[in-house]
Amino acid sequence: MNSDNIKILHTEECPNSPYIRTKRVHYLEKGCQKSWDILDAHDSVAILIFDKTQQSLIVVKQLRIAVYAKENIPYTYELCAGLVDKQKSLREIASEEVLEECGYAISPDALEEVALFYSSVGFASTKQHLYYAEVDGTMKMNEGGGIDDEMIEVVSIPIQELQQFIFDSQYAKTSGLLFAFLWFLRKYPQ
Repeated sequence: MNSDNIKILHTEECPNSPYIRTKRVHYLEKGCQKSWDILDAHDSVAILIFDKTQQSLIVVKQLRIAVYAKENIPYTYELCAGLVDKQKSLREIASEEVLEECGYAISPDALEEVALFYSSVGFASTKQHLYYAEVDGTMKMNEGGGIDDEMIEVVSIPIQELQQFIFDSQYAKTSGLLFAFLWFLRKYPQ
């Protein structure tokens, strides 16, 4: 994935987004009237995938235009994830995301619930449900990469390189990914 092919054309207000809505909250705190602007956004699921055959963790690398627009860093390393925007169970959504983004077919029942945490608490307070899945080569159905116009690169990180990857600042990583990796290292000490 080459960032030379990315160019921001322009930025505009977006009052009717299907993904986020801005709101101004007026509230009292200890008798003092205050206000704060927030985003109303979808919750999400994220899946930490351990490929037992490769002895590696499977993550995705994809363009995050907000990071690129602000930091000139086009691609971030993230857990396989998706929005909770369907009338399906969280596990069903997570299972679909693993197949779409990473190419592995897993049963929703095979997902281990790890944690629920909040992200973007200063302006959005979205919930992310973190799951863990173990896969092997027999479960690989396709190359992944997402659906529609998603451009997702599937990345395999060998577990012996995990700690180095966590602390290497040349890779733009999400906090959820870092949390999941540290959880994995605690569950499976090297």
